[in-house]
Amino acid sequence: MGETITLTSKHDGFQLAAYRAPPRDARRGGLVLIQEIFGVTDHIRELAEGFAEDGYEVIAPAFYDRIEKGFAADYSPDAIQKGVQYSQETPWEQVAGDIQAAVDALAPPVFVTGYCWGGAASWLGACRCDGVAAVSCFYGRRISELLDQTPKAPTILHFGKTDASIPMEKVDEIRERHPDLPIYLYDAGHGFVSDRRADYHEDSARLARLRTLAHFSKHSGVRGEV
Repeated sequence: MGETITLTSKHDGFQLAAYRAPPRDARRGGLVLIQEIFGVTDHIRELAEGFAEDGYEVIAPAFYDRIEKGFAADYSPDAIQKGVQYSQETPWEQVAGDIQAAVDALAPPVFVTGYCWGGAASWLGACRCDGVAAVSCFYGRRISELLDQTPKAPTILHFGKTDASIPMEKVDEIRERHPDLPIYLYDAGHGFVSDRRADYHEDSARLARLRTLAHFSKHSGVRGEV
């Protein structure tokens, strides 16, 4: 099982908590795993443990610690409203500094992935953070706010075709601005990786995960990886 550690943000020196899951097998790299709007929930910790089983040392920072320590919400309407509020009160410059702190706490190669709000934050990490080997962004609605920035690390994106919160027009905007980035579409809605959500789609979640692991392996810098 994982443990709670403390990171010191490169943005303002704030000390925020993070969930760390050590690799269960031969270490393949470090991974910064970025939360949905709901905080570092049981679901996020389970995802961290899953990547740890694949050989990654995972750190999942608690990005909302400045607002509410230990925030971890469910999917009720009140929780969603609170999560949206907290995400809006968390500026991108601060997020980038927090991601950099997590990257710096891991031995290379270091990868980044995230879901929902974390999908956009992962894009931000690809664009602004140093020492990132590759990035996989899951249904990041707010990537549209960051389209003027270009990822420095190899980046792939995952979206659901029936995601009501991210119409295909938004996905097309990303494709037009960054035509060289792989964008994968799935027969699913928003949040299809989370088995806590109505739009959970097992086949899509498994395929997106396989593509993510292959992407990380390809860009690990280790000879013999595919």
